[in-house]
Amino acid sequence: MLIEKIKSPQDLKSLTIEELNALAEELRSLIIERVSKNGGHLSSNLGVVELTIALHYAFNSPRDKFVWDVGHQSYSHKLLTGRYNDFHTLRQYEGISGFPRIAESPHDAFGTGHSSTSISAALGIIEARDKKGDNYKVVAVIGDGALSGGLAFEGLNQAGHLKKDLIVILNDNEMSISPNVGALSSYLHRVLTGTFFKKLRKETRAFIEGIPKIGESVSKIAGKAEGSLKGFFLPGGLFQDMGFNYLGPVDGHDISLLIETLNNIKTLNEPILLHIVTKKGKGYKFSEEDPCIFHGIGPFEVDTGAQMISRVLPESGQSPDESISFSDGFGKILTEIASLDERVIAITAAMKEGTGLACFAEKFPKRFYDVGIAEQHAVTFAAGLASQGLRPVVAIYSTFLQRAYDEIIHDVCIQNLPVIFAIDRAGIVGEDGSTHQGLFDISFLRGVPNLIFMAPKDLNELKKMLVFAIRHNGPAAIRYPRGRVIHDMRYMFQDFELKTGKSEILIEGDDVAIICVGNTVYPAIRAAEMLRKDGINSCVVNARFIKPADENLIISLSQRTRRIVTVEENVLAGGFGSTVLECLNNAGLTDVFVKRLGIDDEFVEHGSQRILRRKYGLDEEGIYQTVLKFLKESRFRLMDRAKIVR
Repeated sequence: MLIEKIKSPQDLKSLTIEELNALAEELRSLIIERVSKNGGHLSSNLGVVELTIALHYAFNSPRDKFVWDVGHQSYSHKLLTGRYNDFHTLRQYEGISGFPRIAESPHDAFGTGHSSTSISAALGIIEARDKKGDNYKVVAVIGDGALSGGLAFEGLNQAGHLKKDLIVILNDNEMSISPNVGALSSYLHRVLTGTFFKKLRKETRAFIEGIPKIGESVSKIAGKAEGSLKGFFLPGGLFQDMGFNYLGPVDGHDISLLIETLNNIKTLNEPILLHIVTKKGKGYKFSEEDPCIFHGIGPFEVDTGAQMISRVLPESGQSPDESISFSDGFGKILTEIASLDERVIAITAAMKEGTGLACFAEKFPKRFYDVGIAEQHAVTFAAGLASQGLRPVVAIYSTFLQRAYDEIIHDVCIQNLPVIFAIDRAGIVGEDGSTHQGLFDISFLRGVPNLIFMAPKDLNELKKMLVFAIRHNGPAAIRYPRGRVIHDMRYMFQDFELKTGKSEILIEGDDVAIICVGNTVYPAIRAAEMLRKDGINSCVVNARFIKPADENLIISLSQRTRRIVTVEENVLAGGFGSTVLECLNNAGLTDVFVKRLGIDDEFVEHGSQRILRRKYGLDEEGIYQTVLKFLKESRFRLMDRAKIVR
């Protein structure tokens, strides 16, 4: 295999075009094979194979820098930069990341994971290069989807103003090139990037500007005429107006054409936007037919494209087939509620399927909005809807909601508007790693006034909370995890009235109180059952409300047990455990022992949810061991206190 000979990008330069094309097919096969086993982003990676080869052929990484927007299309890049032998560990615990990471390779110029950041980061790298007197090229690769994010246009705006030699490659995988357009594109790109055209343009401009009195104004007119001529053939007027020299569209699967184009434009010292057109999922039939499903996918069968359903261990008579994901459950519940309340509007940011809202969009297309990769806009748009009496539900992954923090405070909560935030993927997410773990939302939302914040243990509670939030005349947030709902039939389908700030005692006990948030409830129940076998009676509390917390119950339990363990999938700093500590402090209770179980001051890397929960002690065994150790330590401390008192 050719890939086995590629130890670094420099090895590409000795290959012929025919060999590069053969290499592209090898990369596709490797990516399909590995993603089918490990899961990952398939469609986006299959679409940029030729582009990645051409970039590494024309430029000199790691001296020249590539910034991959989002980074979920970097698998070929990893294979070509010395990580072929480790590629089988892709997205696995302690393996290579599914995204670029500075710490992983010198060829990863900038770590990414969220969208629309590449242009701003690349421009910063260029400015640092110039201030240090260095000399290399910087390329930002951004997809048409990521270009919908406002940050991308902020970067374009400054880049066009500074007139630096930034190369932006717009990977457009929504268009298709007809033969005629492709032929015209090939001709125009050669004319516009070739040596003759560049020399003619430079010499003509110098000649015109040398004409006394009228030269400068005529030069401006000529520049506008040139832009108009390109605009007549090409869809690049917007980028021209922002200060970029727009080139394209170019067939993104023609390696020879891409290499020629890149070799031409890398000699230019001005902002360049190269528009390439690719096919998402290219080379794999099922991915081409349904690129959305294969965008981010779990393990699947290569021959059929069929997904392998994650195995769920039965809990109290539950079979894997009886469980659905929180996301799908949320979508079905919200659709049901919307059929009864015409005020309900659903909003998401380029995550219709991911947030489970496909069924809502199908049934209520005029009440569903996908605003693209624009979380800030989604929140303020929702605030506008809410100000006029509607009930917008904004469904966004926890990690992406971070991008709209100011809008949550300024546009929603200060005005006390009834916007409901459905926070998907809250907690440990898994293989996508540190950029995607939803471990901060409790901390960054808990301190915002006017906001009610809830976390369900199962779909029954999720439904109750959605109804409660829609009826509530103010902002509300509900966090729930990624993955299938694990429940215990003993605690499911109980009818109850959800009251503001009221928790639920699931198991009574006087030795220790375990207060849990959301999906940590059922592991805590199983841990309590293990503790009972050791003669320890644990009280298990389902918090339900993160804010306002059930202060009366917390105080009552602390006085009864004098020992409290809090469990949450969130960072400990400012998390739910901090709420309990603040409550006890406000009540003047200084003789209560509290152990907070969550994520310490660190970023959680990639790995399966099972492995990561075990590592951080958030599974049933971890909770069990933590409580045992905590009780032992607190007994010794109580004995020491008693000696001091005597």
